[in-house]
Amino acid sequence: MPEPQSTAIHASGRRTTPPFRADHVGSLLRPPELLRARAERAAGRLEPEELRAVEDEAIRSAVAMQHEVGLQSATDGEFRRSSWHMDFVLALGGIERAPGDMQVQFRNPDGVVEFTPAAVHVAGPVHLKQTIFAQDFEYLKAVTPAGMTPKLTIPSPSMVHYRGGRAMISADVYPDPEQFWSELTDAYAEELQAMFELGCRYLQVDDISLAYLNDPRQREEMAGKGEDSEHLHEKYIRNLNAVLARRPDGLVVTTHMCRGNFRSSWVAEGGYDFVAEALFGELDVDGFFLEYDDARSGGFEPLRFVPPGKLVVLGLVTSKRGELESKEELKRRIERAARYVPIEQLCLSPQCGFSSTVDGNALTYEQQVAKLRLVVETAEEVWG
Repeated sequence: MPEPQSTAIHASGRRTTPPFRADHVGSLLRPPELLRARAERAAGRLEPEELRAVEDEAIRSAVAMQHEVGLQSATDGEFRRSSWHMDFVLALGGIERAPGDMQVQFRNPDGVVEFTPAAVHVAGPVHLKQTIFAQDFEYLKAVTPAGMTPKLTIPSPSMVHYRGGRAMISADVYPDPEQFWSELTDAYAEELQAMFELGCRYLQVDDISLAYLNDPRQREEMAGKGEDSEHLHEKYIRNLNAVLARRPDGLVVTTHMCRGNFRSSWVAEGGYDFVAEALFGELDVDGFFLEYDDARSGGFEPLRFVPPGKLVVLGLVTSKRGELESKEELKRRIERAARYVPIEQLCLSPQCGFSSTVDGNALTYEQQVAKLRLVVETAEEVWG
């Protein structure tokens, strides 16, 4: 892999291209006025354009907050979405909501939290009906101050498949599963090209499956769905690479991996050891956002597989709890990670978004801002 371009890093260590030394995953806590507007819209008491006006103002304020704390990238907080992935998945042609919901068990120190995301079904040929999130990105780009880079987050192609496996794909439409993957990756490649033409230069592909599959319980669950769970991560990497091979020159693509993020709870546990060699050695992204906020995420040893030229964004600051981390402890953990990958290839972020669904995690807006500010200040002290 090539070394990072010399123009990407100043002598001080501050990066001028993404991912940045201080970065963030994407989703932000929804403000109360936005939650009220969404509820009013769901009840039929608010028109779509009225809801969008509330979203516009909330996004403008969120971007201003990101600028004020010193971040170099800006997202819209995913404020127009119900969840980090389903709004995108259901916008793809050929994919429909299936009857009923799925049952997913999240865990936290207090016990189990039940989550019932919508089930999906591949009922027709997968295709890109229209550019997904086009209008949303254009607004984000318009309100992002000079000197900041607007960042779009979308779910990985793997997330269309992971929840249900082969059973959620109509055998009548796709008797050959490889045809499903071919058309799905075609749709994604079209999406990346279209977003680039709208001015997107920083895209994050969220792929929790590549973190989940480190957990033996998750591999057992996927094996029960008829998947080759010992090699499923290799299939996911291969198909994401099929998309990335066609990305436009000048589009930076990173991936974010976590083990579940719903109301401060998680699904999977375990380090990156099971997928590390294939993940870091083969996935053709520019950077990896990795969850590393507690012992549940394992150690830094898998980072030894990261090749030169790839950036690792260490998610050391938790988005699940409000207590603020110690700068000194963050610096010690960055130093430990640097035993396995050069510090020039490291960056810092929260471990996940603050609100992967509209529900949000169990912390306040003020605590969220303090954590983002902590990321920026710590990165400045480490890299300059």
